Amino acid sequence: MGFQPIMEESVFRFDCSGNDRSRAYPSLSFTDPKVRDTPHMDMVHNVPTYIPTFECLDTQQIITIELPTGTSLYGTGEVSGQLERTGKRVFTWNTDAWGYGSGTTSLYQSHPWVLAVLPNGETLGVLADTTQRCEIDLRKESTIKIKAPAPYPVITFGPFDSPTAVLQTLSHAIGTVFMPPKWSLGYHQCRWSYDSDSRVLEVARTFREKRIPCDVLWMDIDYMDGFRCFTFDKERFSQPKTLVNELHHNGFKAIWMLDPGIKREEGYFVYDSGSVNDVWVQKADGQPFVGEVWPGPCVFPDYTQEKTRLWWANLVKDFVANGVDGIWNDMNEPAVFKTVTKTMPESNIHRGDTEVGGRQNHSHYHNVYGMLMARSTFEGMKLGNEKKRPFVLTRAGFIGSQRYAATWTGDNLADWEHLHMSVPMVLQLGLSGQPLSGPDIGGFAGDATPKLYGRWMGVGSMFPFCRGHSEKGTTDHEPWSFGKECEEVCRLALLRRYRFIHHIYTLFYLSHTKGIPVAAPTFFADPKDPKLRSIENSFLLGPLLVHASTFRDQGSDGFLHVLPKGIWLSFDFDDSHPDLPTLFLKGGSIIPVGPPVQHVDEANATDDLSLIVALDQHGKAEGVLYEDEGDGYEFNEGGYLLTYYAAELQSSVVTVNVSKAEGSWTRPKRHLHVQLLLGGGAMVDAWGIDGEVLQIKMPSDPEISNLISTSQEQYKNRIECAKQIPDVEEISRSKGVELSKTPVELKNSDWALKIVPWIGGRMISMQHLPSGTQWLHSRVEVDGYEEYSGVEYRSAGCSEEYTVIERTVGLAGEEEDSLSLEGDIGGGLVLERQISIPNNDPKVIQIDSGIIARNVGAGSGGYSRLVCLRVHPVFTLLHPTEVFVSFISINGSKHELWPESVDTLFEGDLRPNGEWILFDKCLGIGLVNQFNVNEVYKCMVHWGTGTVNLELWSEERPVSKESPLIISHQYEVRPI
Repeated sequence: MGFQPIMEESVFRFDCSGNDRSRAYPSLSFTDPKVRDTPHMDMVHNVPTYIPTFECLDTQQIITIELPTGTSLYGTGEVSGQLERTGKRVFTWNTDAWGYGSGTTSLYQSHPWVLAVLPNGETLGVLADTTQRCEIDLRKESTIKIKAPAPYPVITFGPFDSPTAVLQTLSHAIGTVFMPPKWSLGYHQCRWSYDSDSRVLEVARTFREKRIPCDVLWMDIDYMDGFRCFTFDKERFSQPKTLVNELHHNGFKAIWMLDPGIKREEGYFVYDSGSVNDVWVQKADGQPFVGEVWPGPCVFPDYTQEKTRLWWANLVKDFVANGVDGIWNDMNEPAVFKTVTKTMPESNIHRGDTEVGGRQNHSHYHNVYGMLMARSTFEGMKLGNEKKRPFVLTRAGFIGSQRYAATWTGDNLADWEHLHMSVPMVLQLGLSGQPLSGPDIGGFAGDATPKLYGRWMGVGSMFPFCRGHSEKGTTDHEPWSFGKECEEVCRLALLRRYRFIHHIYTLFYLSHTKGIPVAAPTFFADPKDPKLRSIENSFLLGPLLVHASTFRDQGSDGFLHVLPKGIWLSFDFDDSHPDLPTLFLKGGSIIPVGPPVQHVDEANATDDLSLIVALDQHGKAEGVLYEDEGDGYEFNEGGYLLTYYAAELQSSVVTVNVSKAEGSWTRPKRHLHVQLLLGGGAMVDAWGIDGEVLQIKMPSDPEISNLISTSQEQYKNRIECAKQIPDVEEISRSKGVELSKTPVELKNSDWALKIVPWIGGRMISMQHLPSGTQWLHSRVEVDGYEEYSGVEYRSAGCSEEYTVIERTVGLAGEEEDSLSLEGDIGGGLVLERQISIPNNDPKVIQIDSGIIARNVGAGSGGYSRLVCLRVHPVFTLLHPTEVFVSFISINGSKHELWPESVDTLFEGDLRPNGEWILFDKCLGIGLVNQFNVNEVYKCMVHWGTGTVNLELWSEERPVSKESPLIISHQYEVRPI
C-alpha cells in the first residue's frame, strides 16, 4: 500500500494506512477554524512533486522524503545550534531545558515541520500531523526522515517559487500570529525576581531618569503568596493595583507570571474551585496527579477539556481586574520537579473533549499542554477586557501556538555561544510559523560581561520580541548595570528600536493578515543563492537587512558584510558603534521611521513621519505603513490606515507620493521627512506634508561622490571615537592562568569540551561532534563534571578555586590536546586533574584525577587527613524515558538500571568490571566510561531531574607524597 494524496491545491496529506486522516485533531494542532476553509494559494500543482516513502515498524511510522542534492533544510521550530539543519536530529518533546546547548535535541516547544529550499530556490514544506513524540532526522544530506507513533498524516506544502509562499500557505493550515498590542513591541525588562513593588518602581524610575526606552516591567513568581497562582504577597506586593497605576502613569505596562502547577491546599480558592469543578489531570487510577513544583505538592489543570479552559479563563478574567496588562505562562511543558523525566508520567490521563481527541494518556497531549494553557489564558484576558488585545508569553508551545501567545527561547546562558545561537533560534521559530519571539537578552543563567551584554542588546533590539531577563543569584542585568560605556550602547540600541516601531508594527500586521515572517534569514532575499543559506549573523526585517557581530573579538565594523545580489544601501541615525548592527535597505524599498521615544504611548499620530527610501536599478521604490489605535479590535472593522508609498526618479527628480490607501482612518496632519539613500551611508532629504506629493532633486554624480566620501569619513570618525565597552574576559592560555569564568576549550574531530578554571574547576560541556550529542551541560557554579575529596556529598573539591597549571594545544606532531588544573582543598592537599584528548585515539577523552599531598606536616607522620576521591559527573539525559545504565559486574552478573531505580551503590564483586555504559535508545548510542577497577572501590548511580550521576569512588584513606589517591578513566561514544 502506498501513499495517497488526500488534498488538492498544492497541499497534500499522506499516511501509510491510505485513510483520510486529514484532520484528526482540528482544534489541537494545525488547522485554524477561522481560516481552514480559505483558498490555499494561487499557485496550484495537480500532483505533489516529491512523494514520501514510508515504513510501518511495530507501532512506529517512518516517513522518508529524498530531495535533490544541494537542498537546504530549515524549520523544526525551537531548536538550538545552526540555522541550516542538515546533519541534525531533533525530538519533539517539550522539555524544561535549562542551560541547553547547541546539541540539545528537545527544547520547550515542538514543531514537527521542515522547510526545504531546493537548489533552484523553490521551496517545499513538510508537516507531520502528530502531537506525539516525533523524531525529525536530517542527518542525511537532502533527506527528511520523520518517525513517530503510527498512524499520522504527513502534509506537504508546495513546492512553490519562494519560502515566503510556503509559509503563507502553512498559515492557512495553522493560523497566523495574533495581532499584538503595539506597546508589546517595545523593550521589556524582567528578572527572577524583582522582589518587591518598591524595587519594581525603582527600576521604572531609573529607566526614565537615564532616558533609556522601555515599555514593560515583568513580575516573576516571587510576587505571589507562597507561589500560589492568582495571589499577591501580602507584604512585598500588597497593593498590586496601586503599583500598576503608578507604572501606567510613567508609561509602563506590567506583565505577571502564571504557572500551571496549583498548590494542593484546602482553603486555597484556586485549588478548592478546581476540585469542585473536577478539572485536574488524573493518574491512571482516576485520582488527581500530584507533582512537586515551586509551591510544593501541586495539581495540574487538564486544559484538554472545555470546562477547564473556561474555569481557567474566568480566573484570568478576575486576575486582569488588578490592572494586569499581560500574562506570562511559564513551566508549562509541564515541568515537574523531582522526576527524572522533568514532567508528569506519560500514563496520566487527560479527559479531552471529543473535538480535540477525547480521552488520552499524557504522551498524546504532552506537546500541546502549553499551547492549550496559553489559549485558555488568552481567552481569559479577552473576557477581562474585550476592548484590549491580550498579550500572553508562553514557554511551552506547539505549531500553531502563535495564534495565542508570543514565546522566548527559554533559559539560555550568558555566554557568546548563546548570543550567536539567538539569531538562528529566532529565525527558525519564524520559519515554523511563530514570528513573535526573542531570547533573554544578556543570558538568563550566569553573569553577563559588559561586552557580551552590550553586543546582545545591539542585536536583540532588532528581534521581533525584545526582553532582557536574568535568574536569581546573578548580578543585576539592567542596561545601566555594566558601566557607562555599555549603558550608552544599550541606549543607542533601544532608541533605534523605537525609531523602527512603525516598521516592525507594519510587519506584524502583514504577518497577522498574510502569514509572512517578521524576521527572516538573509537567504529570503535570494533563495537561489547557496552562499546565503548558512549565514547566521544577519537577518531581514522586511527589506531591512540587519548585520550583527555575535563574536566577542569582532565588532560590526570589523567583518565583511555578505549582501544578497542587487542594491543594498547602508544607513544609520548618526549612531554607528562597533557593538551595534550595521543596517542596509534593499533597493526598491521604502520603510517608515518614527521619532525616538521613551515608550510607545509617548508617540502621537501627528508626530513627524520619516520615510527612508532606496531606489532600485530602475529608479523606483515602494513601501507600506500600517497604523491603528495600537490596541483593541477596531482594525477588524476597518478602523485603520494602510498607506502604500511610491518613489520614482524621472529627469533628475525623485517624486514621492501615496500610491494607494486602505482603511477608514483619516490621515493624520503631520510633516513628512523623506531621506533618500545614495550609498555609502550618504543621503539627501526633503520635508513636506504626509499625503501630498513631495519632490527631491537628485544631486549630480560628482555631488553624490562628494556626499558619499563625506559620509564615509563621518562614519569612520564615529567608529573611532565611540567609547568601547571594556573587555573584562581576558584569559591567558599559558601556565599560570588567572581565575576566570571563561571556559577553556579542548577540541578535536570527535569531541568539544569546555572546562572553567574557576570555582570547582568543573567541566561544563562535553559534546560528541559526530553524533551531535551533548552529554554534559551545566552552569558554571554547580553540577557538570566535579570531583570531591570526601565521602559526604559536595565535600571539599567542588567549591574550591581551581587554576590552570598547564595548557597544551594538540598541534600537528604533538601527542595530545590537554589541560591540567589543580585546586587547593586544605590541609596541604590539592585535587589535581588532567583532561586530554589523545591524538592517537581521538574518540577518547582521558581524565586522570588525584588527591596529592603537597605540604603535609611532619608532625602527622607525612600523612594527611582521611580523604576519598569521588569522581562526580552529572550527565544530561537527552531522552529521560529512553535511557538506562548497563554493565557486567566483576562477578559476571548483568545489570540494567532505569530512571525509576533508587540510588544504587555497587561494591566488591558487584562493581562494574572496568566499564559501564549510559545508553540512549532514541539515539542508538551509548556513552562508555572505562576505568581501572584497582583504583575504584565503589560505584554509584544516582538519577536526578533529567540527569544521572555515574560516580567513581576511591578507597578512603590518608595520603602522603608517596601515596596519592588516583582514578584514571576515559569516555567514548559507541553505537548500540
